[in-house]
Amino acid sequence: MNRPIRVLVAKVGLDGHDRGAKVIATALRDAGMEVIYTGLRQTPEMVVNAALQEDVDAIGVSILSGAHNTVFPKIIKLMKEKEMDDVLLTGGGIIPEDDMKILNELGVGKLFAPGTSTNDIATYIKDWVKENRAF
Repeated sequence: MNRPIRVLVAKVGLDGHDRGAKVIATALRDAGMEVIYTGLRQTPEMVVNAALQEDVDAIGVSILSGAHNTVFPKIIKLMKEKEMDDVLLTGGGIIPEDDMKILNELGVGKLFAPGTSTNDIATYIKDWVKENRAF
């Protein structure tokens, strides 16, 4: 790859707790990725539009509010409408395992629970991009 992997880290909705998102953003940057952090209170439309404008390889959504079953399907729908089929949608936060499985079936990538090693997250993104993005 001729350039660093580009990742958009987003906080969607009214969830105002962004410490985890900032930790992940820093860890991904330290792993050699270019990270764009959207800040708090983004809409799914804002996230997808920013991802398009920034030409990212992956979108990572941090969610602690319990709105994951609304947010992720909306983002994946918008991504499909914009033909962003080669962009990874991943994320993490307080998401029950059963909900993770349902979201994975909708096309969302691996979702990470609190306490996951940041190295594991970076490795997952790197491997996914290597296998799914054409440069």
